[in-house]
Amino acid sequence: MSHRFADIAFTDAVKAVQEQYRSRAQNERLQRTGGPHDALGDAETAFIAARDSFYMATVGATGWPYVQHRGGPPGFLKVLGPKTLAFADFRGNTQLVSAGNAAGNDRVSLILMDYPHRQRLKLLGRIRFEHASRVDPEILKAAQMPNYRGRVERVAVIEVEAFDWNCPQHITPRFTEAEVRSAAQPLHDRIAELEAKLASLSAEVPS
Repeated sequence: MSHRFADIAFTDAVKAVQEQYRSRAQNERLQRTGGPHDALGDAETAFIAARDSFYMATVGATGWPYVQHRGGPPGFLKVLGPKTLAFADFRGNTQLVSAGNAAGNDRVSLILMDYPHRQRLKLLGRIRFEHASRVDPEILKAAQMPNYRGRVERVAVIEVEAFDWNCPQHITPRFTEAEVRSAAQPLHDRIAELEAKLASLSAEVPS
């Protein structure tokens, strides 16, 4: 079963460069037997649900790609099904480059990073931005973030065409403030415990 991501990404020009650098044989095996990678499974769903950001690329009418960083609480990018993602687009984004690009060319590429564990998921799909007043109410409900005060103006719906996992090489581990705080908490607890013991011992020593 062919690898859908490779079917899309390995154009004739890409294959020619692979031949030039002697990697065509291994990539041909991937394309022929590594698939299908055209529907999100449990691993991809769990990975996406844990992310608090992703990078998204669209293509404008001039042919130039536009890469945007999207962030929010973990899980703000919703998995609605094996082939469907959605996220809320809030009022206040006045440039609307991604939405405008999608109106003319619905192709989209996402990269989702897990820096602490050095994992990277790439997604290719088709994106549409629907006004909140016209989108399917169930999709709007799923995209909502109850603890965020911003007003949802649009919902971006992505139909997944393919995905691929990258190797961890050259991914520098990085940690959020919350992750650092969680990792350091046992040390803080131990320090507090030792300080309490020291204070107790000091109180027992005659003056």
